[in-house]
Amino acid sequence: MFASEVGVRRVTNTRLIDHDGIVKYGDFLLHEDGRFSQSNGDEDVIEVIDGSMRLITRSFQNWHTHLPMVLNRGMGEGLPLMEWLEKSIFPAEKFLTPEFVEIGTRAAAAELISTGTTFACDMYFHTEVIGETLAKSGLRAELCGPITDGLTPNFKPGSGDALKHMQNLIKNGSSRPDRISYGIGAHSVYVCSEETLRKASEVSKETNCKLSIHTSETRKEVADCHSLTGMYPIEYLESLDFFSDGNTVCAHCGWVTKKEMRILAKYEAHAVHCPTSNQKLACGGTLSYPAMKEAGVDVRLGTDGAASNNSLDMRAESKAASLVQRHDHWDARILDPIETWKLATKGSIDWITWNLDDIRMRPIGRDSRRILANAIYSGGDVLDVFVGGEALRRNGKTLTIDESKACKDIEEAAIDYYSEIK
Repeated sequence: MFASEVGVRRVTNTRLIDHDGIVKYGDFLLHEDGRFSQSNGDEDVIEVIDGSMRLITRSFQNWHTHLPMVLNRGMGEGLPLMEWLEKSIFPAEKFLTPEFVEIGTRAAAAELISTGTTFACDMYFHTEVIGETLAKSGLRAELCGPITDGLTPNFKPGSGDALKHMQNLIKNGSSRPDRISYGIGAHSVYVCSEETLRKASEVSKETNCKLSIHTSETRKEVADCHSLTGMYPIEYLESLDFFSDGNTVCAHCGWVTKKEMRILAKYEAHAVHCPTSNQKLACGGTLSYPAMKEAGVDVRLGTDGAASNNSLDMRAESKAASLVQRHDHWDARILDPIETWKLATKGSIDWITWNLDDIRMRPIGRDSRRILANAIYSGGDVLDVFVGGEALRRNGKTLTIDESKACKDIEEAAIDYYSEIK
């Protein structure tokens, strides 16, 4: 597969929605640095695209996932979180290889591109393999390699080798440093010792890298932490000086006190709402968007892995986030289309286009007033994906990944992967 020529593109007679959620009309230039501007028709461009049946928008951002776990899609259906982990996921991961990770990552990247996502904050094993695979796809990513106690199939538990490996990756960088960065992943308070959590934080602070952790996902996790430490998970993490200012990514946050929300805001942590995964695994608690917003917490959206969500589609995740917040708070005004859009695309400097000939995008309505709601709640086909002036997808076909081969490879890999599981 191949990437397209990099440069400025002109899209004519079209509609464009930036982060503000407002529909704009006209001929637009999409610049390499992520800006857009009105076109007068005589600029030097590498391509002119008829946008009459296209909608241009910012791309989605997936702030918590485990990309290679596409291999585990549909595994352990119907199990609650801890049983799902202990009976389904952890046994399978003992047989994880770099080859499986590469195949799973490539399939995941194809899914992200085809559904309009250009960035992922990931946490999984064989992190350098994920990085090199994503670099070829053209996507952006923060890859937080796990250094957890006993959950590193590629390193001997307790050896410290996982941490040393991630330190080297962070120092040396990826083959595409403008798009792929490495960070540290501490799985959770229930599988990481105090020493591991402190070391993870130290590396993040020393290198200014992302520091990712699952926290306050279930009532049991919260109760167990309080029983052992006298503190709830986020309080406990603060007591260890865990938070790396502006760089800490806290996934789930479904069972969080208002005091803990203030802690998250204090350290400018990203609290990642993963509504589909939390509902599927019956975690009970849901991140409270209104309370987080009131406390000044930076909230982002994520799918979690395809094993616990079945999908990496951020369009569907945006809908789920909006609906579950309205449902839980008995308020249909929460996360209206514009606010949901801002949440789902926060930080994006990339562009995608939607097919307005897709029946799911109709009716557009007078002055296109229904178009954003259609995109969030109905969904539609993504025709084009542009990252840094490079087309990863054009006219409904991904250019940087052979999707047919990715499908074949992951089917074969899944058979081999699970053959060792009794």
